[in-house]
Formats: sequence, C-alpha cells, structure tokens
Amino acid sequence: MENHFFAIDVETANADYSSICQIGIAEFMNGDLIGSWKTYVNPEQYFDEFFTSIHGIDEEKVQNAPKIPEIMEEVSKMLKGHKLIHHMPFDRCSLNRACENYLLNHLDVDWMDSAKMVRRHWSEFSSKGYGLGKICGHLGINFTAHDALEDAIAAGKVVSHILIASNITLGNWLIKIEKPITPRTYGGTYVSFKTDGNPEGPLYGESVVFTGTLSRPRAEMAQIAAHAGCNVSDGVNKETTILVVGFQTAYRLAGYDKSSKQRKAELLKGKGQSIQIFSEEDFKWMADLQ
Repeated sequence: MENHFFAIDVETANADYSSICQIGIAEFMNGDLIGSWKTYVNPEQYFDEFFTSIHGIDEEKVQNAPKIPEIMEEVSKMLKGHKLIHHMPFDRCSLNRACENYLLNHLDVDWMDSAKMVRRHWSEFSSKGYGLGKICGHLGINFTAHDALEDAIAAGKVVSHILIASNITLGNWLIKIEKPITPRTYGGTYVSFKTDGNPEGPLYGESVVFTGTLSRPRAEMAQIAAHAGCNVSDGVNKETTILVVGFQTAYRLAGYDKSSKQRKAELLKGKGQSIQIFSEEDFKWMADLQ
C-alpha cells in the first residue's frame, strides 16, 4: 500500500477560491488508475463569465448539483488517512476555504503537492515550467485541461512517473518535498542559490502582481509574497503567474468592471499563459500555507 494515493482537482466559479463548482478525484495504486469520482457542485455564488469561458461550467450546469456540505461527508470518508495529491496550492486552498465557509472540518489527509515533487525531481523545472500542462507535455501525457477529473488524473500520472523514475516511495517523498529544492554543496557546505523569493516558501518560483486596494500596505503585502517565495512585479507581463485582486473602486476602474491589470491577466490566460487570479484573502491563506 506504500504507493497508494488519491489525486484531487477543483474548478471554481469565480476568483473566490471557495466557489467550487466541480471536484474530480482519482485513485492510484502502484502507478495504475484504479478509481475515479467527479461531481458538479453548486457553489451558491455567481459565475464569472471569464471563468466559464475557461472550464465551460455555468449556473445552468450546477443548478441541481449538490452543495459542499452535501458531498464533503462522502469525500471525507473516501480520503480520510490517505495521501492526497494536488498540483500547486490552489486546490488545497479551495477545499479548505469552502469547508470554512460552511463551518466544516478540513480533510484529514496527508496533502502532497505534485509540483513540489516535479521541482525536486527535475532540475530544469526547479524554478519555472512546472505547471501541470507543461509537465504533462514533457512526459507525453494527454489530457483535457480545466476538467477537474482530467486534471486530477493527469496529476496522478505525473506522480506515478516520478515514483518509478526516482525509485523513491511516496512516504519518503512526503519527507523530501519539505526539504530545500536541489541543494548545492561545495566541500560539504551548503550553498544557497540566489533568488528574489524565499526558496523555502510554499509559492517559490511564482511571480505575483497586486491590483486594487488591499487590506494592508502594498509594501507589507510584497514582503508577505517574497517570504512565501514569490517575485513581486508592478505590472502584468509574460512572467506573471499570480494576480492578487483587492477591492476595486469605481473611479479607478474608469467605467470597466475590472482593473486594467486583471483584464490583461485574463487576456494572457485566455491565450494559454499560466496565470492564477486570487482574492487577497485566498492569497494570504496560501502564502501562510505550510
């Protein structure tokens, strides 16, 4: 049972990561897919047109779907005590935030970020290029992105490949992913590689941009982001991987529904760039993720 695990992925209705509208779970044993489960979820929140354009889920598709409290008992029983794979912190954040909204307990699992495994297994992906789509392309894994079950299966296949190639058990990987990425030594002494973000942070390698009015000064939020491992930029560009959206005031939006940074981020995301759009609350939750 050493290499038995589950993989999970979610889709959300809008930039609030508690707005889960689809969950997919895949079960693997020694590299083989042995089970799967998927459901739409009624998030009881609005659907952003941009998010619907990405995953194709709207109010009509979820109007008769169960709500989070109706499915978490089944999900909790299925996953309790097991190792649970997620690619990047976003899915873990979504599930925990959704549970908190309904005053439910978090899942009792050993969370394992497959992106952390990727970054420690392949030196060329240690600081960039470790998005699920790019890694699947590298490994020749075909999947339909932005379907929760397809993404969960893809993450599970990536982990299965790493377990075979590294000859390291999943239990030992659970320990390894909490250690520094690609440590370098010279004469037995550890030498850190230079980076703008904290290499031990949960979001190391990400490039973040802030927009809107935040609950804390920008300088303080930049420090939080850097401690979590992020590089901080003033404007959205081809390197941006995270946009954090604060409160938007009408006079700053100049007649638009969203800021110019958010519109540019959505445009780049629509063209295939890997950009995640977070509320400030969701970002702070992930920045503190251990």
